[in-house]
Amino acid sequence: MKSDRRRFLKQLGGFTASFAAISAGLASCNNADEPKTDEASAKDLFFRISLAEWSLHKELFSGQLDNLDFPMVARRDYDIYIVEYVNQFFKDKAEDSAYLNELLARCRDNGITNHLIMVDGEGNLGDKDAAKRMQAVENHYKWVNAAKFLGCTTIRVNAYGEGTAEEVKGYAVEGLSRLAEYAEKEGINVIVENHGGYTSNGAWLADVMRGVNKPNVGTLPDFGNFCLKYGPNGCEEQYDRYKGVEEMMPFAKGASAKSYDFDENGNCIETDYERMLKIVKDSGFKGIIGVEYEGSKLPASEGIKKTKALLERIGRSL
Repeated sequence: MKSDRRRFLKQLGGFTASFAAISAGLASCNNADEPKTDEASAKDLFFRISLAEWSLHKELFSGQLDNLDFPMVARRDYDIYIVEYVNQFFKDKAEDSAYLNELLARCRDNGITNHLIMVDGEGNLGDKDAAKRMQAVENHYKWVNAAKFLGCTTIRVNAYGEGTAEEVKGYAVEGLSRLAEYAEKEGINVIVENHGGYTSNGAWLADVMRGVNKPNVGTLPDFGNFCLKYGPNGCEEQYDRYKGVEEMMPFAKGASAKSYDFDENGNCIETDYERMLKIVKDSGFKGIIGVEYEGSKLPASEGIKKTKALLERIGRSL
């Protein structure tokens, strides 16, 4: 809503002046056309590599790492210059101009490009209750604004809801369409990840995309999130990950290279990366793939490095 946007800009206070002050920093911080990450090796890849903040969620939740330090850690420890934030780690800062400017300064100091914000906990965009659905849409506005302020191109959202597959599909199409209208005015993409339940059904999510049919709405295929139903002993029903990614790729505005465990040759055990990346390449995708290590057998630092190395090795071979 226009009033929400005006209120946000007022709360940021002096946004125009501060933008002029940081514009030079934004040029180096968020130039997606000339990313600094692995400049030499990137020429051999059909995609660029980012670091998904969720890879370090244990360190962030425990307080070992602060969100403001994430851009520096991405560059220093992993030689990655494109980052994907998770709103859970700065949940109360979406409208805090001082905080966002400090985060931008950290990005500028490290030559970081801000790619997207993963948004959770703001309500169900596929809620069957129209009022709750609209409230969820409006709850996401501040993250659209924050993404624009940070120089991101995208926010990642969920398309959850209750009801039959067809019912939730209809509600999700409506909710996403409303959010997309607001985001389009700010030049921000809205993308949906396969993130459990109906959303992990590639055909279902592709149908949602066709229903929304807006240029700034797309998918974020995750190589590992394909559990349709959880039970007391874990996942009880899985969707075929290769089929799912293939169904989502025509709408993809990014991808998540999920990994949990590796063999002695550095290959991901649960996902055939050669097969998966071939699907991604064959779709014509040339965007950003985020490293998202979520395993427990290796420290996050080692899992991130192994995932990045695997992406580079397979990417070059293709």
